[in-house]
Amino acid sequence: MLTAEETTTLLRDLRQGRHDSRLKLHDELYRDLKAIAEAIMRNQSNGQTLQPTALVHEAWMKLAQGEADPRDQAHFKAIAATAMRQILVDHARARAAIKRGKGARRLSIEDFDAPDRASAPDRILVVDDCLGRLARLDPRQAQVVEMRVFAGMTVNEVADALEVSPRTVELDWRMARAWLADELGHADQ
Repeated sequence: MLTAEETTTLLRDLRQGRHDSRLKLHDELYRDLKAIAEAIMRNQSNGQTLQPTALVHEAWMKLAQGEADPRDQAHFKAIAATAMRQILVDHARARAAIKRGKGARRLSIEDFDAPDRASAPDRILVVDDCLGRLARLDPRQAQVVEMRVFAGMTVNEVADALEVSPRTVELDWRMARAWLADELGHADQ
């Protein structure tokens, strides 16, 4: 297992055209993706058809085809969280088109405290809608929520990825949660 610093060095080397470390980097980043996917999928409902391995493969393809240029391991996790969120949203939309909301459960602010609780298929679209509205108001707060909820990243990992202080991440997290609680409260009316 590589350290975060070694992964960052390999990413820098790859950007500089040194492709000899590609396999080592692939193995490390794939492990990161697998850990993120397993955290997201841990408490999915029994009817979930998307498995962690499939999510990893789809995310890997999305990342490989995109123009993302991760500068370090934390930044990679942030990009991966976005990719996985997009995949889960697409998957949830496809399932919703079939079910049309049958059996859906209301989302509460507590769902944002536990990454696995917010990732159930019947709640992904609600989370995505909330994050979309929040991103229009404060993009960084939306990124903080996305990284914490979808990637299960720590405050320090989010701070590294966003290049801000951990205190800033904590404040953004607190403000975003308050905004989300208010939004979800209005959704009940």
